[in-house]
Amino acid sequence: MSLLATTRMSSKGQVVIPEEIRDRLHLSAGSQFVVIGEGDAVIFKTLTAPSMKDFDGLIQRARKQAKKAGIKPTDISKAIATARKGK
Repeated sequence: MSLLATTRMSSKGQVVIPEEIRDRLHLSAGSQFVVIGEGDAVIFKTLTAPSMKDFDGLIQRARKQAKKAGIKPTDISKAIATARKGK
């Protein structure tokens, strides 16, 4: 399996990712990327949603920080209600 392939950019700025690379990376229509340009290099990094395990860790950290800051569940509910009224 080749790690290297070439492609071209269309007049609309579209780039085709070669099929072999799409298959190897399990990419499909709608896959999203962060695009980084530096010097003469362009890097595409796939965006993936965090796993439920990662998300649980984020929730635990947020709860710990909220508790440390003295934020109560009622404060959150009030903030949400205020934000919804502002729309």
